Amino acid sequence: MDSKADMKREKKDEESGGNPYAKLDVTAVLQECRAFNETPINARKCSIILTKLFHLVQQGDNIGRTEATEAFFGVTKLWQSKDATLRRLVYLAVKVLSTISDDVIIVTSSLTKDMTGKEDAYRAPAIRALCLITDAAMLQTIERYMKQAIVDRNPAVSSAALVSSIHLMKKAGDVVRRWANEVQEAASAEGHMVQLHALALLYQIRSNDRLAVNKLVQKFAKGGMRSPFALCYLIRIAKQLIEEDDQADSAFFQFIDSCLRHKSEMVVYEAASAIVSLPNTSPSELAPAISVLQLFCSSPKPALRFAAVRTLNKVSVKHPQAVTSCNVDLEKLITDSNRSIATLAITTLLKTGAESSVERLMKQISSFVSEISDEFKIVVVEAIRALIARYPRKHTVMLPFLANMLRNDGGFEYKREIVDTLIAIVEENPDARLAGLAQLCEFIEDCEHPALATKVLHLLGREAPKTANPHAYIRFVYNRVILETTQVRAAAVSALAKIGAQCPQLRPSIEGLLKNCLLDSEDEVRDRATFYLSVLDMAPAIVNSLVLDTLQSSPAALERAAAEYVENEEAHSNKFDLKSVPVCSAPVAKKAKTLLAEEVAPAKEKKTAANATAAAAERLSQIEGLTAGLGPLFKSTLPIPLTDNVNEYTVQCSKHIFANHVILEFEVKNTLNDQLLEQVNVSLEDAEGEWKALRQRPIARLPYGEPSSIFVLLPFPQSGAVQGVLGATLNFKVKDVDPSTGEPESDDTYDDSYVLEEVELCVSDSVQPLGKASFGPAWNALEEEDTVEETFSLANVSSIHEAIKKVCGLLGLAPCERSDIVPEGRNRHVVMMSGVFRGGHEVLAKANVAIDPNDNSIGLNLLIRCSESIIAEILATAIV
Repeated sequence: MDSKADMKREKKDEESGGNPYAKLDVTAVLQECRAFNETPINARKCSIILTKLFHLVQQGDNIGRTEATEAFFGVTKLWQSKDATLRRLVYLAVKVLSTISDDVIIVTSSLTKDMTGKEDAYRAPAIRALCLITDAAMLQTIERYMKQAIVDRNPAVSSAALVSSIHLMKKAGDVVRRWANEVQEAASAEGHMVQLHALALLYQIRSNDRLAVNKLVQKFAKGGMRSPFALCYLIRIAKQLIEEDDQADSAFFQFIDSCLRHKSEMVVYEAASAIVSLPNTSPSELAPAISVLQLFCSSPKPALRFAAVRTLNKVSVKHPQAVTSCNVDLEKLITDSNRSIATLAITTLLKTGAESSVERLMKQISSFVSEISDEFKIVVVEAIRALIARYPRKHTVMLPFLANMLRNDGGFEYKREIVDTLIAIVEENPDARLAGLAQLCEFIEDCEHPALATKVLHLLGREAPKTANPHAYIRFVYNRVILETTQVRAAAVSALAKIGAQCPQLRPSIEGLLKNCLLDSEDEVRDRATFYLSVLDMAPAIVNSLVLDTLQSSPAALERAAAEYVENEEAHSNKFDLKSVPVCSAPVAKKAKTLLAEEVAPAKEKKTAANATAAAAERLSQIEGLTAGLGPLFKSTLPIPLTDNVNEYTVQCSKHIFANHVILEFEVKNTLNDQLLEQVNVSLEDAEGEWKALRQRPIARLPYGEPSSIFVLLPFPQSGAVQGVLGATLNFKVKDVDPSTGEPESDDTYDDSYVLEEVELCVSDSVQPLGKASFGPAWNALEEEDTVEETFSLANVSSIHEAIKKVCGLLGLAPCERSDIVPEGRNRHVVMMSGVFRGGHEVLAKANVAIDPNDNSIGLNLLIRCSESIIAEILATAIV
């Protein structure tokens, strides 16, 4: 009767649409768990109680360890029941409670009996539960059963064993590697999922051995993979190998290309997606993949159409010309009943279509843009941003459309994307500056997001002084001081100060407005107004430094330096010097990426020099005695490989720059599983004899697959040189070990060495790029006598943009005021650059790049200013 009443109650809950487990109480459910000890066992009742218990654990309710252990022991009594559903819930209970209860190991024998029994319905879940609670020491006792399960004829059992083995790799990888033969046999099984799981496990087993992974792909690429799921996984492995080695013309690429003709649509799409996302592919290599995606655009299946148009949308960012052949098919999808497909089709056409079709496409998308979700509206905005970059003159069509979207309802992410696009248009397109600023000024008059209003105010502080009538924007800025929240009022005060700093004729009016801010109710607003009022009357160099330029140090580095100064009583005799704080470029806000708007080739998070410096400072400070007496870290470079990835030993070098020293960090990895390296060090040779190692910290012991670092300290030469080329050789002692255990076979060793690529020390290593918001006042503040002028003819560059990029890279300086953007059709351009030389010396440069109309050669006239003329001369030697 009780079970019937429960069923009726559940039926009512389902019909009412409520959650029957919404108001569960932990104590009440644990009390109900005592029903597990009743005889006979009520399978239906126990199943409902277990479901409630799972729900509580899943929701994160706190269950005490004692109560969980008591419930677990009650669950073990349910093994007596013959009900198949309850038994499978018992296996699930073992997995759920294993992390929050004690003595779960007591069910090992019962699980082992079930995994080797004759009931196939019990074997697979028993394997999963057993492998979850088994540790590395006990795994060997069930090793024989696991090997049998991997090659079992039942696909469910074999898949369970393989997937469990993948999880076991994390805690007992050496044991699982011994099952490679059985896994190889499973990879030839008939079950599609079994083949996928076997391939995934084989890849995990061999992932540390690049050569073995190559052989794995080569073997299965020739045949033997009937499972479309396994083939998709194999395509992804092959794609990864191509990306790592840049082997676009290798056998791996041919294998992926052959999959375009597979009978399974899943495999065909995976192959096409892999090819278009590969770097450095030629148009002829892209063509077959684009043709396949074009065919999918006409498929009757909405999922295939969506996949194809979404992939083409991503490809159009990097290869717009390749997607042009699909424009006719994409035009047909504009009227697709699925609005997501229609949106992606139009945004793809916006990226690839001709300039003449822009107005027509914008009218079509305007008809249904209000019907799509914010996620797809963001895709539309990003497409418009790319389109304006291609056709700057079309801003007259795009800006009103973006302004209309900005006025419509939408979430924060959607509004932020539009504001970021408008800001980019204002900064990059001088012709659109006035119209863009007008749209943004109108937006902040009724903006409900303080973060966006603050962003616009900062833009007005930078861009309004560049317009013909900067006074027209003061009203919009000052309105924010009167009407907005504290955060926005403070930003408005800063914007007013920036306009006053760059427009001397408006300074008296702005000072009057700032005086009104002294009566504000918030300390932050009053303090900013007081500070700017006192600074605006000072010398131009001080105004430029304190109002217009951003903080040259990261807050974390400034905090660390201040804390060290306070703790060191001996340093109190001198004033705190801001030059002792490592400089860094202004952090760039990380742009939120939507799933639909990801880049063509989704890659790992990009490492930057700023991130490398922060991480290196923390890491080097933890190594005792390494950086003693060197002062703060000035800069760290990204690692540079000194060997190929497929070599026996891989080495990459990072340079850590201090005021008078450089530390070379050689990260070494041993890829041979039958060798143990000892006393690993690096010998450096300088042909000029100027660079000499002061001390070195070698690696005492380097096992297989575990990277470790050698540190070599070099002082900068007394001659003042900052450039050099050092020959490097890796020296070590080799001890043979057992590949399966890693234990040495004997105590005998022999000496060996390995020649590395040369280590190059460049001028840019001693310079930290640091852009300036206002270059002119800073340039005028430095003495003209400290200017070094040189003229060069640049080789191996074909355009002004390429020349500017090369010059900035060689000097290590950052372009200012977006002067690195070259207007279309120009044969002469001036780029302004700035940075800081080690020791805290500010460096400014102007590069005038021009194309000679007679022979199309590119010339460079370079002006460098620094308070120390010797530093300006050093930077001039970087151009080769």
